[in-house]
Amino acid sequence: MAERISPEDGVIKLQSGDTLFVDVRDPASHQEARIPGSLLLNQSNLEDFLAATDRQQPLVVYCYHGHSSQGASDYLAEQGFHSVVSLDGGFEYWRQAHPEHVDSE
Repeated sequence: MAERISPEDGVIKLQSGDTLFVDVRDPASHQEARIPGSLLLNQSNLEDFLAATDRQQPLVVYCYHGHSSQGASDYLAEQGFHSVVSLDGGFEYWRQAHPEHVDSE
């Protein structure tokens, strides 16, 4: 089971610039508001993501509340990604705790 990290630790990873944030929410939610630089991942681009992304790239996976991201993190770890964590509380908690780190339309 993939590790979970707090939004506070997520901000540190975001500021480090070497971690890819992966959004597993629906496309409309991602377009409306997201963690800066995050990549939307869903069934339509999963194959391309798996083919193109370096397995050494650290990943932080997030969803709405931190539940779906856990399953997605586990799946990505099973696909050979070495450093995958799930964002505790999801985007909804992140948005409240760190509004300065939210991109929106």
